[in-house]
Amino acid sequence: MRTRALLALGVTALLFTASSPAPGAPPATMILDSFTAQTMRIDLLHTGGHGVEIVTVDRVVNDGPWAGSLSTADDGLGLGQYRFEILEPATGRLLYARGYSSIYGEWESTPEAKATHRTFRESLRLPWPLKPVQVVLKKRDRQNLFREVFSTLVDPASPDVNPAPPPKAGNVWTVFESGPTTEKVDLLVLGEGYAEKDLPKFHSDVKRMIDTLFKYEPFKSRKGDFNVRALDLPSGDGGAHRPQSKLFRRTPLQVQYNIFGSERYVLTYDDRALRDAAAQAPYDVLEILVNDAQYGGGGIYNYQATASADTAFADYVFVHEFGHHFAALADEYYTSDVAYETGAADPPEPWEPNVTALKNPTTLKWKDLVAAATPLPTPWSKEAFEKTSRDFQARRKALLAGGAPPAAIDDLFREQKKVEAAFFAKEKYMGKVGAFEGAAYEAKGLYRSSADCIMFTRTDAGFCPVCRRAIEKVIDSYQ
Repeated sequence: MRTRALLALGVTALLFTASSPAPGAPPATMILDSFTAQTMRIDLLHTGGHGVEIVTVDRVVNDGPWAGSLSTADDGLGLGQYRFEILEPATGRLLYARGYSSIYGEWESTPEAKATHRTFRESLRLPWPLKPVQVVLKKRDRQNLFREVFSTLVDPASPDVNPAPPPKAGNVWTVFESGPTTEKVDLLVLGEGYAEKDLPKFHSDVKRMIDTLFKYEPFKSRKGDFNVRALDLPSGDGGAHRPQSKLFRRTPLQVQYNIFGSERYVLTYDDRALRDAAAQAPYDVLEILVNDAQYGGGGIYNYQATASADTAFADYVFVHEFGHHFAALADEYYTSDVAYETGAADPPEPWEPNVTALKNPTTLKWKDLVAAATPLPTPWSKEAFEKTSRDFQARRKALLAGGAPPAAIDDLFREQKKVEAAFFAKEKYMGKVGAFEGAAYEAKGLYRSSADCIMFTRTDAGFCPVCRRAIEKVIDSYQ
């Protein structure tokens, strides 16, 4: 809770007192006397390829009011392919730390990364420090241990650091508000590809998607832990950049289809444009609504999520991709084509909370949710599902190759949804938590926790118990 305000470095600094921890919870680490109520954004250039990885600072700017909690140095989630730590230089005391994933990290797993070099933008966001801090970036190795890849000293008083507030852009409006930004999860929805005349449609799309998100548990029960705002960003004549369809556009956030050669993968490579726009409002998590009827979306943990607004499965994509971005949930499907290299002979234990390599069933990370009568691994009609799924994949490829309109893809997905719902209704362990082989783009060696889940198919299964628990842990970390 806030107790008093003071001035430092030309911006307002707030002092807080931590509330008593819940029984059994670790004590809060007081870090609040080290920061102000503004957000520091450290823009990075992340370059790699041919086995090389180089990180450099591009710029350091003020990203607007701080929306996150200031009660603990580390959220304790242990999520993300990367982790950044803010340290007190003289003592090494941890002041702040968060995990995240990045487009660069995904690109490293594509064949292109072995053939060429490439640079991506990404950002570290933290409360504005009162004094110089050491910034350390770490990356997971194959044993899931974080190893340092970059370190630099950042002095908030340096002339290279820009404390000016972000320039104004667009119009922010509130969908609903439940409480102070520092005590709630702040979700910002940005519009992309909406012309000025389309802004009423954007407002309608936002309300539809947000209503859908909070129909799913655990979001439904935890709605009071969220604030939701939206940002109008008028975009020329409207529409999205779809290079694979030869529809070339330049939009405010530079969102595009065909990321890594996948026609349905939608993201923006332009982190600076995204962050500058998002700085108009306090936020913890972002989702971009794309004004397009072509099926697509994307989600990266603690970075960005996207969903095309006008497909028949827009609601599903919005929620599914938000699961990636908000709670680091892995994709559980494995029969669809992906841009990443797959087929590892001995995959390591994934860090994501909803998939496992099942190296030792007795130490399964969701073992407490598995009934004694459920075998591990858990049998299911895997071969029959794979045959049906691949038949649908082949039909989809043929439609795309023939230039079929988006509505034809939607019709195919409706048919697939009906077939898969009937398939899982007959499964012996449907609705049970276990370890079902086939997950995270791998047919062998990786397992998901439930036969069906919104992270696996487009049926109405919703989030499985393991995914729901993972989401709740993230929500709790903002308290």
